[in-house]
Amino acid sequence: ALGLGDPVPVSAEHGIGISDIAHALDRVLGAPPAPTADDETTDDGADADDEESEDTAPDPLRPVQLAIVGRPNVGKSTLLNRLLGDERVLTGPEAGTTRDAIAVEWMHEGKPIRLIDTAGLRRRANVSQRLEALSARSTEEAIRFAEVVVLVLDAQQMMEKQDLTIARHVIEEGRGLVLAVNKTDLLGATDKARNEQWKKLTDRLQASLAQVKGIPIVGFSARTGRGVEKLMPAVVKLHKAWNSRVPTPQFNRWLAEAIERNPPPLVDGRRIKLRYGSQVKARPPTFALFVSRPADLPESYERYLVNRLREDFDLPGTPIRIVMRKPRNPYVKG
Repeated sequence: ALGLGDPVPVSAEHGIGISDIAHALDRVLGAPPAPTADDETTDDGADADDEESEDTAPDPLRPVQLAIVGRPNVGKSTLLNRLLGDERVLTGPEAGTTRDAIAVEWMHEGKPIRLIDTAGLRRRANVSQRLEALSARSTEEAIRFAEVVVLVLDAQQMMEKQDLTIARHVIEEGRGLVLAVNKTDLLGATDKARNEQWKKLTDRLQASLAQVKGIPIVGFSARTGRGVEKLMPAVVKLHKAWNSRVPTPQFNRWLAEAIERNPPPLVDGRRIKLRYGSQVKARPPTFALFVSRPADLPESYERYLVNRLREDFDLPGTPIRIVMRKPRNPYVKG
């Protein structure tokens, strides 16, 4: 009667009728486009869509995706309100006030920022209610789509096991990480007590997050606003490093110097050869190395290269990924 065509009966819960939906979409959208030469595998064995062109640059008008995460009741929503200068989201002394990820558009010194306030993440074993499980899933989605993540810590309970779990998750997702220590106004009254707390935090970081050195740490009080102005400069600097690119000639000169300073080890009496490499992606910086025997290169040598990259190209706190590839033998057909 409405002229909308035949309806498609489905049951989402039991998966009935899903194929009928797909066929209906095919009739409307048509067949997918045929793959082009650009979509085929490149000569070095990597897919073309896995690599970015050298002239790819971040759009200055595109907002920076900035997620604020942490355990419940550490001051995430209070921090967002303080940054905005407005009581935009609800806050309170009770844990669990925020139940879903809330995105707010914001301009910081002419740069568009998309602030995402998230629900607090507790240990999975302590999550029993369905609503809290959905909130945790929403927070994980916010981390996955963020560019920089601010992990808010409680100054009186810094770097507990759950904080480390969240930090590792952010690093595994390849996002830039800034540690924001809130409630510093509640630390010890003396400088000695405050210094002891900071030393405890940095020591825990070096022991637990050794794969990402130089993570920015900013202390402040979101309630009073003292020290909050230090947060965004750290975020902007980290975001710039997260987007950075190293030209291929410069990278290969660096690689030759790194190998000369510390050669790869011998395996079965033969030295592993690192022939050349290039940066194949930014966001986070990802490098491809062509190695004679990639499976035999020790993890310790890969860590050495990552640490040198972070130090020589000024990439503190940024996840760095290295992909080992074996060069194609020109004398082998196919």
